[in-house]
Amino acid sequence: MKQLSILTLYGEFDQGFDATLEIRQGDLHSPSQTRIKGRLSGNRDLLNCYRHWQQRYLSLEMLFRALSANAEQVTNSSQRGEAFAACRQGAEVLEGSLNHWLNTDLDFRSIRDKLLRSGKKFQLLLQTNNPWLRRFPWHRWDLLAEAQADVALSALEYDCPNPLNQQTTPKGKVKILAILGQGAGLNQQADQQALEELAGQAGAQITWRQEPQASELNQQLWEQGWDILFFAGHSGTSQEGQRGEIQLNQTERLTIDDLRFALKKAIARGLQLAIFNSCDGLGLAYQLAAQQDLYLPQVIVMAEKVPDPVSPKFLRYFLEAYIRGESLYSSVAEAREKLHGWEQEYPCASWLPVVCQNPTVQPPTWKELRYGPINQSPWQLPRTAVIASFLVTLALMVVRPLGVIQPWELQAYDQFMRWRPDQGVDPRLLVVEITEEDFKYQDDQGMKRKWSLSDAALAQLLDKLQAHHPRAIGLDIYRDFPVSEEYQDLANPLARMDNFFAVCEASNPTRNYRGIAPPPEVPPERLGFTDVVIDSDGILRRYLWYATFNSDSPCQTEMSLSLQLALHYLAAEGIDPKVTPESEVQLGETTLRSLPGYAGNYSGTSNAGYQMLLDYRTPGDIAQRVTLKQILTDQFEPSWVKDRVVLIGVTAHSIKDDFRTPFSQDSNQTMRGVFIHAQMVSQILSAVKDGRQPLWVWSQGGEFFWIWGWGSLGGFLVLVCKRLVYGMGVGIANLVVLSGVCFVVFIQGWWIPLVPSGLAFVATGMIVGYNKTLSMSYSALSN
Repeated sequence: MKQLSILTLYGEFDQGFDATLEIRQGDLHSPSQTRIKGRLSGNRDLLNCYRHWQQRYLSLEMLFRALSANAEQVTNSSQRGEAFAACRQGAEVLEGSLNHWLNTDLDFRSIRDKLLRSGKKFQLLLQTNNPWLRRFPWHRWDLLAEAQADVALSALEYDCPNPLNQQTTPKGKVKILAILGQGAGLNQQADQQALEELAGQAGAQITWRQEPQASELNQQLWEQGWDILFFAGHSGTSQEGQRGEIQLNQTERLTIDDLRFALKKAIARGLQLAIFNSCDGLGLAYQLAAQQDLYLPQVIVMAEKVPDPVSPKFLRYFLEAYIRGESLYSSVAEAREKLHGWEQEYPCASWLPVVCQNPTVQPPTWKELRYGPINQSPWQLPRTAVIASFLVTLALMVVRPLGVIQPWELQAYDQFMRWRPDQGVDPRLLVVEITEEDFKYQDDQGMKRKWSLSDAALAQLLDKLQAHHPRAIGLDIYRDFPVSEEYQDLANPLARMDNFFAVCEASNPTRNYRGIAPPPEVPPERLGFTDVVIDSDGILRRYLWYATFNSDSPCQTEMSLSLQLALHYLAAEGIDPKVTPESEVQLGETTLRSLPGYAGNYSGTSNAGYQMLLDYRTPGDIAQRVTLKQILTDQFEPSWVKDRVVLIGVTAHSIKDDFRTPFSQDSNQTMRGVFIHAQMVSQILSAVKDGRQPLWVWSQGGEFFWIWGWGSLGGFLVLVCKRLVYGMGVGIANLVVLSGVCFVVFIQGWWIPLVPSGLAFVATGMIVGYNKTLSMSYSALSN
């Protein structure tokens, strides 16, 4: 609702005017925020400027509907041009004098400054006892024009209309009583056509009466309820400006007093707007707005005589805007601006339309006229926001397990992972790479290489490493074949080294994959599987650390290679695993939990053993790196091995062992398998030794309330923001805040819903915004 400013001017042009400005945030029922007193000095010259302009305007008699028999007719085109120019010149002088009076009077400055600080698009009601002030072109005050403020007249005395039964008017139609008065010399057909085309097509029921008798009009007002009273014909205002009359037919001229009781009944039944599309209607407006027991809410009149073509143009322009959904004031202002384009033919046409407003009544929109007033409790829209957000959240919680929005959530997860600070190299790990150069080195040394690593090279490698006391060694190379007869001395170490772990891979019946058996020399307790769970988009985001495979699988160990290595490392420090009653693994103060079947942003995670979110430490080097050749030729530091977990794996490009990760912006960005296992080992060690919170998700209930909260916020923001552009800006800012909060929490080890919360925020905002629009216009369709 716009800010309402009420400017009261009381006095005469000879003595000056006492001025009072009252500002309210809303209609007259709202509490007063500001009340300022001032004064405008007497200015007889300004009144003379108006009378001089009016005289020149009325001299353009050839343009008006009502032709005076005694008026001088201007027929010569040059005389016509001179008359137009004189009228425009008088208008410029009047406008300049009015602005000079209002802008320079020192005693009025406090009021003017307060209006300047009111901002844009406020509403100004002018109340005055002086009939000449009501005729002035107040919309041409530069302060109001710059602020795009609506301006209307108001009586000094008013009261709220007393409705008897406004619901007697069937809603679904705007009921219009259209009176075509005595129309000698008038083209009333243009008014009728405009009203029929625009209002009739927009849900109006128009009852026409042409030159009715006074008794007939009186009966019409008594017997039916009307929303709008329209009059086209001849009318006028008395010289003192307090009384108006209409030419109903050839014999009857009526004042408002003649229709007082019928109008009172019509207003009580819901008459809200009267449009007098006729000459000099300020007297009519004054009586309808100020006469005791009437106080009609809104009246639109013409301030002066009206050229015959201007009135239907105004009516058409006004109805086009009003039916489109603009407010009453904005519709009149738009019509006035469009009339300005006709002022080459009809000087000062935009000065003619005037609105007279009862401050106690909020002007209705077209939809409110059509469907009825809004009967809504102040809690209805906030309640709508809560209910809408609840239903939206419920719908999201139903579709999430189906994987409908999972791709977006996983993309958000990947982005958060890329944004996280790089934790750098884990000093507890060492990776021994077998590169293409290492293949060549083995071949040059006469080692009989089978696949990537010969028995001779493996024997030397283990001897070199064991000499520097590593805590655990993991061989991430498949050896589903026994040690060759030439190197039987390797078989004993593989069987007896309690810190050496080898790998196998389980079978997969769904892919008709038989799996890969472990080295036959390594006992089952020192085996680890290398199986991983890759998402449907090819990204490795989860860590399978414990699983039970089919009995016919060649890999029967239940622990992953990384878990075996981490447990062996921690056992050296007296940290042994314990199984909790909830079937979780307890390591010191840290608990290794498996993602539940409902894992928030995931669906169906319980299909493959115990899983955790793979908490990548870094997209780069996870550990100190050294090649096979460097180890065998003693080109390394012993400290790189002592008390570390050593992983041995192939990084040669000819061997395919690559995985796409959240850091993979394209298909070429991958991470080698040995480094994936290193990431997994580091994740467990960091959780137990460094207190680093493993990535986890909230419970289903926690996620529900989080999403519901953001949905409710989206709805409430729509209620608070008055303009769409502000609402969109605030909404975008809140989505940025939501992303920031989710990212900060992600860094702390919690993956909470971002995409569902954002969807709930936007969806609830749209629902409440639509409901708000309907509530501002009409309550519900009744037909």
